[in-house]
Amino acid sequence: MIDLEAVVALRAVATNGSVAAAADALGFTPSAVSQQIKRLERGTRVALLERAGRGVVLTDAGRQLVTSSATVLAELERIEADLHLAGGPAADRGPVVGEVRIGVFSTAVRGLLVDVLPKLRAEHPELRVPLRESEPWETIALVASGQRDLGIVHRWGGVALAMPDHLVETPLFTDVADVILRRDHPLALSGASSLTPADLADEDWIATFDSTICRQWLRRLFDGVSNAPRIVHESMEFENHLELVRAGLGVALVPRMGRPELHPELVAIPTAQPASTRGVSAVHRRSQADSPALQVVLEGVWAVVAGRGSV
Repeated sequence: MIDLEAVVALRAVATNGSVAAAADALGFTPSAVSQQIKRLERGTRVALLERAGRGVVLTDAGRQLVTSSATVLAELERIEADLHLAGGPAADRGPVVGEVRIGVFSTAVRGLLVDVLPKLRAEHPELRVPLRESEPWETIALVASGQRDLGIVHRWGGVALAMPDHLVETPLFTDVADVILRRDHPLALSGASSLTPADLADEDWIATFDSTICRQWLRRLFDGVSNAPRIVHESMEFENHLELVRAGLGVALVPRMGRPELHPELVAIPTAQPASTRGVSAVHRRSQADSPALQVVLEGVWAVVAGRGSV
């Protein structure tokens, strides 16, 4: 029979990229993780890891086992949640313990979770909530496969974001993005309260990479406007976008969540028709719906969102 604890160790290597990182995530030593995987290889009679330079990568069999085990581990999570419910009200079960692994996009790290995680640590010291930064598509895949337990994702306007049937998506709030300009830019000096794609068609743009949802939305913003947007600089960090705009190297579309206070040389003007907004949601597997640990984390997220009046 396959050792499920060893499967969890293998999945941790797949998620974290190395045996050492997997050990750190699981709270074990690298030697313990290696021994678990070797035991799993002996039991399955196939190689699950192979050397790649100074590190290791999963073999085809290892990747298949990680993917195939998601359903089994999800069912075990459901059974564990049912057992917790059978134990009586939450107040009778003692402190919340365990681990809720979060996948989250970058601006939600500094714009949301930096407030959520300290409160959770103070109120539930036996609960571990490690986070991993990832794009929404990757986060959904990680949650769907059981490599993360909770995802915080965003979707811009009409940009598609496929959601597997066994996931539950809970809308949290709507974030708004503004066009960032130098204060001496003609569009800033015009006094306009909002800007249209036609206003911005001739501008040089700073944007995220082409593979991101933010970049896809920027392209959609200019549907019907030829040769726009003209991307001249690319960076994954919105704080870099602000500095590049301040240097006079272009304009940028930057969300408000997680955005630092603007330098006096910069101004922010929203777009109009279409407005640049993105919905922020929490995603988890249906099998975890009754998990006390997951519910505590979700409640912590909701508390911060409600406290800001962002719902």
